[in-house]
Amino acid sequence: MGGLLLGTLLIGWFGFDRVIAAVGRVGVVEFVAIIGWQLLLFVPLGLAWVAIVPARNRRPFIFVWGRMVRDVATNCLPFSQIGGFVIGARAVTLHGTSWSLATASTVVDVTAEFLAEVAFTAIGLGILLSRAPDSSLAVPLEVGLALAVIAAVGLIWLQQGAAPVFARIGGRIAGRWFGAARERAEVLQTELSLIYGHPLRLALSFTLHLIGWIGTGIAGWITYLAVGVPIDFDDALGIEALLSALAAIAFLVPVNAGVQEAGYAGLGAIFGVAPELSLAVSLVRRGRDLAVGVPVLLIWQFFEMRRLREASPVPRTGAD
Repeated sequence: MGGLLLGTLLIGWFGFDRVIAAVGRVGVVEFVAIIGWQLLLFVPLGLAWVAIVPARNRRPFIFVWGRMVRDVATNCLPFSQIGGFVIGARAVTLHGTSWSLATASTVVDVTAEFLAEVAFTAIGLGILLSRAPDSSLAVPLEVGLALAVIAAVGLIWLQQGAAPVFARIGGRIAGRWFGAARERAEVLQTELSLIYGHPLRLALSFTLHLIGWIGTGIAGWITYLAVGVPIDFDDALGIEALLSALAAIAFLVPVNAGVQEAGYAGLGAIFGVAPELSLAVSLVRRGRDLAVGVPVLLIWQFFEMRRLREASPVPRTGAD
């Protein structure tokens, strides 16, 4: 609620009429192109997930679909990014993927994406330093990048090195109340070990995620052009890269409410874009997320209801 209020206040501060006028410049053709580009981006992102999955379970369409559900759940539902991860993993289990593989591959895929996001942020920082070397954001971003690298290394170590220890401890504790807890933890750890045993696949996943992040920069550039801002591609890429860093910091905020709007307004100003135009870009992005997300969520719910019907016992008729 606070984020929504912040976004509304920002739009009001810089002028509802100016922001809405800028949004109105986006025609049907431009909006369809924006939606189409977003749909295209799901392909490398889904394939990045596929890359780390063992060959016997490698069904590209299912994981591209799971990635779509993950993203639209994050962008459209009142959950944090963690909720999106859970829903995305659930989506692929509806199509025959085991819970252990769905969970383990989600954990590793998110880690690979985080590493790619760090690289993408570094690109954004380089663009910022070339455009505004005296920006007050430079030092905090440099410190944040260093901390992100340390966090990424620690995350991978936890998944590979420390995870078995925590799994055993957790299994013993939970096993007192839940008989299958220890077995589930062991199965999950086995899946993680199998995935991390193929570094080339992990490198491919990282590369595809980086392509996806650069694709978000292209999406931002297309949207800025659609609202009438003749921005250079490098500047649009820098804005999107730094915005992704802000969103990562505020990952617990549902749908990045307020964070996205404040980020666009502030970062756009650094690169010479009027705040009302950047806020218009944010609103168009929200509209794109809804246009893509609502159909995806409806289809996902259809699969959920079908699974429930299949799992429901058939009522008996006649005398017992």
